Amino acid sequence: MKSAAAGALLLLAACQTSTSPGQGAGASAAAVGHLAEIRTTHGLPRLVSDPQLEQAALRQAGYMARTAQMKHTTGWGRNFAARMRDDGVEGAAAENIAHGRMGMDELFSMWMASQGHRRNMLDPRFSRFGLAYMRDGNGSQQRYWALVLAR
Repeated sequence: MKSAAAGALLLLAACQTSTSPGQGAGASAAAVGHLAEIRTTHGLPRLVSDPQLEQAALRQAGYMARTAQMKHTTGWGRNFAARMRDDGVEGAAAENIAHGRMGMDELFSMWMASQGHRRNMLDPRFSRFGLAYMRDGNGSQQRYWALVLAR
């Protein structure tokens, strides 16, 4: 049964690699236009901002900011698939992550220039997304970004 459930959950991670100061909750609302332009330019429907996916993105961005590590797994060995199961996300899903001082324009340009990240954003199976970032809380302008896409 577990293997059937795991097989049904197709997960793509482009990179192989709580609330605190510098929280980027609400970033999804600002990203709607960026993703709409990317998707419609390629003949795909727009993605809808989803609060459940934004919370998943915010948790991962927070983990990365707290540990100063950009990766899809957490210190407890929870990979993207496990996190999505815990968040109740079923079906195809993907995650793009990034780290740096970039704003949203540069972030999406960078992801579009990366084959794996681009593939995730242009995947026709996805209909919703959540985007969030966190700063490390040390007064730095460095942001840890997470974008979660799903059906």
